[in-house]
Amino acid sequence: MKYDVKSEKAEEFINDEEILASIEYGEANASNRALIKEILEKAKTAKGLSHREAFVLLSCKEEDLNEEIFNLAKELKVRFYGNRIVLFAPLYLSNYCINGCVYCPYHAKNKHIPRRKLTQEEIKKEVIALQDMGHKRLALETGEDPVNNPIDYVLESIKTIYSIHHKNGDIRRVNVNIAATTIENYRKLKEVGIGTYILFQETYNKKNYELLHPTGPKHNYAYHTEAMDRAMLGGIDDVGIGVLFGLENYKYDFVGLMMHAEHLEKRFGVGPHTISVPRIRPADDIDPDDFDNSIDDDIFAKIVACIRIATPYTGMIISTRESKETREKVLELGISQISGGSKTSVGGYSDYLKEIEMNSESSAQFDTSDQRTLDEVVDWLMSMGHIPSFCTACYRKGRTGDRFMSLVKAGQIGNICLPNALMTLQEYLCDYAKENTRRDGEKIIEKMIVEIGNETIKESTKGWLKEIKAGKRDIRI
Repeated sequence: MKYDVKSEKAEEFINDEEILASIEYGEANASNRALIKEILEKAKTAKGLSHREAFVLLSCKEEDLNEEIFNLAKELKVRFYGNRIVLFAPLYLSNYCINGCVYCPYHAKNKHIPRRKLTQEEIKKEVIALQDMGHKRLALETGEDPVNNPIDYVLESIKTIYSIHHKNGDIRRVNVNIAATTIENYRKLKEVGIGTYILFQETYNKKNYELLHPTGPKHNYAYHTEAMDRAMLGGIDDVGIGVLFGLENYKYDFVGLMMHAEHLEKRFGVGPHTISVPRIRPADDIDPDDFDNSIDDDIFAKIVACIRIATPYTGMIISTRESKETREKVLELGISQISGGSKTSVGGYSDYLKEIEMNSESSAQFDTSDQRTLDEVVDWLMSMGHIPSFCTACYRKGRTGDRFMSLVKAGQIGNICLPNALMTLQEYLCDYAKENTRRDGEKIIEKMIVEIGNETIKESTKGWLKEIKAGKRDIRI
């Protein structure tokens, strides 16, 4: 990986004056049809937009041009990600935390929430439960507590997860969402084979950030904001960024998010692998109405569309924080990954731990709006013409960072991702799906296999699908 070794400080690449100037510029040009059309023409080249250009589109008040914005977002989503939707589940290891984040029930002063930390045996139970659902990709979550959740505990847990081979199940990719840490610790995470390192900024407004994080190590705005730089310097070339919409004025955080993506692209030659768009949700000790920056579904949809246009190559994630209806609305606008059958409590998947959970106060980090099973989510996706994908091939084949992005930018990723998506879907249909889901899935596979552009790969995929039906697993290209 080649990168600029010059150190940059958070307040240099997330510049408050530039964010405010961009907001002023965008709002002043919200009805400037000539400028908006010019930006849209640039966006059609699929080379991305600057943070200021993206905010002009977000500010646009012209109804017909807004329709063009949404249509372009849909077009770019299909161009680079097709109709594939990658599925994952969060796995909460521990809710011990020493931070004072006012929007999170894990905050240190909350005495209502039961504190739990999974043992390695309990992790095995959780992973087996997830494998029995059909999951292949996890997002590992834990609170920040150097005593209860040290980096060695996280590393051991990742090794445990990868070691479990249950029936036809394997967790093939563990993404990690843990607190900002050191370059040395990021190297250790890389060595045990993590996929993407994910860390939400929460908000890019430094003043508000410090108010929202009054105590604990997370209070340090610069250390948190510069975490992705350290992760990439530590060898992790797939990183995921995001904000928690509702904590700050959405305009400020949208521009900050785009500036962060620009910074990573400029310094490391590759932007974020994913951008997440969570909104604040109810949870123990937390009422979203206490925050006055909430955004409605229409603004949320436009944010998704404008992120897709500004960063056409970047994956986008939406979780079960959002309802079925909201997720349905934004899927076609740019989302490429969603969670399914998720539990946000420590030990929420395995029967033994669920029984404990039901007989005590909840340890969930937030309420989930979409509470359907994974199988229901899979069938729902197919009913809308999407291909549910459990693919982890690029990560395991070394197609990460700039190697992955170069394939996306060249328009070649479809010849890899579509066959892999179909093959992992076929695995799911054989091993986990209910009968109606299996029937719907076979129809989708039959329909979509003809979309593989490369004839050699198409014919090979037909053969591989037959092998999977005969019992072979984990075929990937």
